[in-house]
Amino acid sequence: MREVFQQELQEVQERLVEIASLVAISIENATRAFNESNVSLAERVIADDDKIDELAISLDELAINILARQQPVARDLRIVVSALRISASLERMGDMSEHIAQLARYRFPEKVVPKTLRPTFAEMGQLDVTMARKLAELLRTEDVRLAEEIRNDDDKVDALHLSVFDTVLGEKWKGGAEDTVDATLASRYHERFADHAVSIAKKVQYLATGDWIPVD
Repeated sequence: MREVFQQELQEVQERLVEIASLVAISIENATRAFNESNVSLAERVIADDDKIDELAISLDELAINILARQQPVARDLRIVVSALRISASLERMGDMSEHIAQLARYRFPEKVVPKTLRPTFAEMGQLDVTMARKLAELLRTEDVRLAEEIRNDDDKVDALHLSVFDTVLGEKWKGGAEDTVDATLASRYHERFADHAVSIAKKVQYLATGDWIPVD
């Protein structure tokens, strides 16, 4: 029975890595669709989000089944409960990618944001892609150095997010109401994507070390 239990815990980890890998692909495609005004790629991101949702639901069902049958304790219990919370965050990250892609689709054939903001969003998107890839590797290896790198990357995303607000609220901003709303929403989606990555990184770091990193 113990061997079966350990195999189930391994399956939980493998499923988390699978979902995280799909999320990394999703944000990479969403970022490209957003920056390039690529409507076909945007529609692919939107369609593929169903797969992420389905895998998250399936993982939750597995975790709940383990809790009911195995009644884990101590670290094993923390692993299963954390998997449920990580799954929820990954699903939300997929949603953020989808929202970014939806903006690209809605504004096609035009680009979503004015020219002055495009370098900022290109950098923000690339940071989210990097964080997502690191997150998949963190879930696979529990290398806590990656958790710290993800937190540092999030600081950069936060700074870019604030710079977008400074721009759209500044006196030199020439965009219309639609441009302002689009830029604000897109920036928020990128920022929330990064926040979820940090939340997951903290949980994995706790499982690996036993040290809880408080929310800033």
